Formats: sequence, structure tokens, C-alpha cells
Amino acid sequence: MQYVSTRDARRPPERLAFEAVLLAGLARDGGLYVPETCPRLDASALRNLRGRSFAEIAAAVMTPFLGAGIDAAQFRRLVEGAYEHFGHAAVAPLKQLDSGLWLLELFHGPTLAFKDYALQLVAPLFDYVLRRRGERVTIVGATSGDTGSAAIEALRDRAAVDVFILYPEGRVSEVQRRQMTTVRSSNVHALAIKGTFDDCQDLVKAMFADGQFRSAHNLSAVNSINWARVMAQVVYYVAAAVALGAPDHAVSFAVPTGNFGNVYAAHVARRLGLPIAELVIGTNRNDILARFLNDGAMTIAGVEPSLSPSMDIQVSSNFERLYYELKGGDGAAVAAAFKSFRATGTLPASEAEWRRARELFSAVRIDDAETLKEIDRTHRATGELIDPHSAIAVAAARRARRDPAAPMVALATAHPAKFPDAVERATGVRPALPARMADLYTRHERIEALPNDISAVESFISAHARPVAASARVGGGW
Repeated sequence: MQYVSTRDARRPPERLAFEAVLLAGLARDGGLYVPETCPRLDASALRNLRGRSFAEIAAAVMTPFLGAGIDAAQFRRLVEGAYEHFGHAAVAPLKQLDSGLWLLELFHGPTLAFKDYALQLVAPLFDYVLRRRGERVTIVGATSGDTGSAAIEALRDRAAVDVFILYPEGRVSEVQRRQMTTVRSSNVHALAIKGTFDDCQDLVKAMFADGQFRSAHNLSAVNSINWARVMAQVVYYVAAAVALGAPDHAVSFAVPTGNFGNVYAAHVARRLGLPIAELVIGTNRNDILARFLNDGAMTIAGVEPSLSPSMDIQVSSNFERLYYELKGGDGAAVAAAFKSFRATGTLPASEAEWRRARELFSAVRIDDAETLKEIDRTHRATGELIDPHSAIAVAAARRARRDPAAPMVALATAHPAKFPDAVERATGVRPALPARMADLYTRHERIEALPNDISAVESFISAHARPVAASARVGGGW
């Protein structure tokens, strides 16, 4: 298994093994890594996953992406440990909401959000690879709320890693912020940036583009720009689908998304061989993905705050992976298109590319009023409390479903207690945090506020990251 950058214009392109892609995160040319070829799970292999534990399914789904660099038995042990402390025996349980409509609960991990399902594995993978190589890295990441807390929880106190997470000041929920700022571990730093998530994401990409800074600190990433994150998220689509009858019956999914990473993982599951009837994207008022799929124009607008802040994004980084596919693997064309995107605010796409994207995905815009209405509707009908992001998935599933024969699975991506104000506003019920987090609101916060300025951010990281010996700097594709 080899990986290539979406922007590599060389023929043939540079090929990297999984380990190098894991540690690099973002390619030197600014592109995202994708498998040169996608492995396949045939119908027999999928049937064989029925009745297996989540960890067993995870190992079977992800092992083909590893190549020969990581020992398969050791990887199985890492996978088994990753889900040990999740709060539900099924890890990612399904609940039926209505006839043919299911909720996939992805909030039973340590930080109550779907990001835990990948990061609780990616963190020990980093440990395993770095320890074997005798290396260390500095991880920088941008978050719209959940990635940051999940990354900090997974990577806290790890000897070979320093973590710097940038989040938009005042644009995440209080629970999300406190999960990042109350961790006492000296190797993690939550940086409140005066700007939007897109600003934070731009700062991270600028640091990766600064060759001297990147090399000096051995930068790596745990955002969904890191292929390992996408790979790990494929698992719960496969687990849900086989539980509902795949591969003998197709299954549909409705996914709330801003950065396109979660729904792109569903697309990868489909490419693996999972029979998916429909992939429905649910967006909030920051609806660049819905506007592209419905109208044919991907044009950046201003980021607007909403009740679903983790989706308050206009530049959907992971869309580049799909765009590379739409361009037939033409790295030069992708690089030119995204350069134009930054310059003009509009991503070039041909009629044929747009129509192909519409064959693969549909999209629905759900505003705040509809979000509150769905939270209330679901609670009244089922007794279940759902957070605003999950409500967008449920509302999108109800509105966009075309194939009544295929079970529709809406992704519940966060615990309702992460967004208690919105849930209480909709239902009159204020969801409580799990007992293990009951003291979150009284924990001491450690907040570092920085301007939206690359020099200020790089200076802070240089002052707080532990030195990396020149002999230990990461090679392979850097």
C-alpha cells in the first residue's frame, strides 16, 4: 500500500508508505495524502464481519491500508486498546428512531464526540511508530470544537509528542472549550485565535508550508487532513452497515459535515465495497457543500456562527480528496485549481465533475430554526435528546431520503451535553454531562489567546515546544 499527494504533478508521483503519511500529515506540496489504489472487501469478507466486535471489525477494515510497515498483530493490539474506555459495550450503538431511520451514536468516547473513534487509535499509532524510530513530533491542528478536545485527550502526557491546537475564540461551545483548556498536561496547549475556524486552518497550513519551521519542529497533524483519521472513521460505517444487513442489503447514511472528512470516510467505505444507496450531506447555514452540490458553484462566503459550531466552516479541506478523484488523479490540475480557489474564492469544476459529484452525494441545508425543530421533534417522538449537529443529520435524512428500501442511518456526532443551551432551548430539558465529567465547569482553565497572525503563533510554538534533535527529525516524504 502506497500513498500519493493530491497535488503531486510529477509522473510518476512520489509514493510514501503508511508510516510516513501518518507522521507527515500534510504533504510538502500542500496536498492531502490518498491511497494510490483503494483496497476492496468483497461480499464474503463483509458477511464475515457480522456479529464481530467493533474492534474486530476495525482491525479487518484498516489493516489493508497499512502495507507492510506495521506488524498486523501489533496493530490488532493497538485497536483493541483504543476502544477499551468507551462508555458503551457496542462502542458505536445503533438506535431506531422511526421506520427505516436509525441513529448511529458516536459520542461514547472520552470526549463525547465522534472524533474519539479515530484519535483514540491514532495517538497510540503515533507512539508506536515514534518509539520504534526514536523520533518525536510537534503536532499542530485547527479545530472547530471536537477535534481539539479529542486530540488533547488522546495525546496528553505522551513523551514523544507536543500538541498545539488552534480554535476560534468565542466560536466553540463552553464544554468544547473547557475540554481543551482544563487539561493540565504540560505537552498540550490550546490556543484561542481571534478569528474563525477557517483562519485557524489557514494558520496550520501556513506553518506546514514554512519549510524551515516545519523541519525545526517536526510538524505533524491529527486533523482529518491526516489520512489515518479518515481510515479510522471508515470503520463505523462498515460496522453499522453490516449490522443492518450489508452486503446483502444497501444502507444509506446522512452525515453532518463542515470539513467533509466524516462523509468522505463514508465514500471510502463505499469504494471498499460497502453497498451504500445514498450519502446525504447535512450542512448548517455555512452551506458551501450544499451550494456546490445543488447549484454547481463552490464559492467561499463569510463564516457565520450557528447552533452547530463544529460545522461553521467555509473551506472544506477534505473535499480536495474527492476533487482529486473527480480530476482523474491529476495532481497538477488539483494544485492549479486550489491555487485559483484561494485567489478567487471559487473552485473550478466542470459540468461533468459536478454531475459526477451529484451522483455520489446529495446535500441539504438545515438552518438553526430547523435544527431546533428537529431536536424537539426527535425528543417528543422517541424520548432521545440529540445535539444540534446530530439534529442536522436527522433532519437531512428525513428530507433527502430517496430509497425507502434502504435503511437510513443518521450520524449522532456529539453528546447532547456538549451543547446544552441549544438542547434546552429546543426541549426544555438540560442534558447532564456523564458522571466522569461532572466537575468540568469548575475545573481551572488555562487559556492562551493569540492574534490571527502566523508570526505570533509560530513564536508561541517555538517558545513552548520541546527541542527535537536533528538526528531524530522525521524523514520519508518530508
